[in-house]
Amino acid sequence: MKIRTDIADLLRAGHSDREISRVLHLDNRTIAAVRTELGLPRHKSGIKAAGSPRDLFRQRTRPVDGGHLEWTGYVANDGTPFFRWNKRGYTAGRMAFGMQHGRAPVGRVRPGCGHLGCVAPSHVEDQPMRDQLKRQLAGIFGGAA
Repeated sequence: MKIRTDIADLLRAGHSDREISRVLHLDNRTIAAVRTELGLPRHKSGIKAAGSPRDLFRQRTRPVDGGHLEWTGYVANDGTPFFRWNKRGYTAGRMAFGMQHGRAPVGRVRPGCGHLGCVAPSHVEDQPMRDQLKRQLAGIFGGAA
């Protein structure tokens, strides 16, 4: 069987038989035969699982103007962006903080940029960071910290 390179390339890139047949206007059986000839396994449908909690975090955010990241995933009843990976729960803010600072946050994580709901790793702060900022502002402008 002579194998068309366009079909082989799409199969190797992980596209489904149905998708390839729709794009190239071919019969599904033709695509399946090429897949068999190449020794490639059947395409698994559905969303591919994230390889790590960080990957899942990245999948569930989208950039918005100003360098902010908006959470597109599940939000708990109290409004906290939340996700599960391998049966373990994570909040988006704590994940973002750990990605940026390489340590677990102390206290609540909040966006320091003023953009409500931002989960950009470089924009989130924990309690010690907010306390330090208060002390610095008090030192500059005077007043109680």
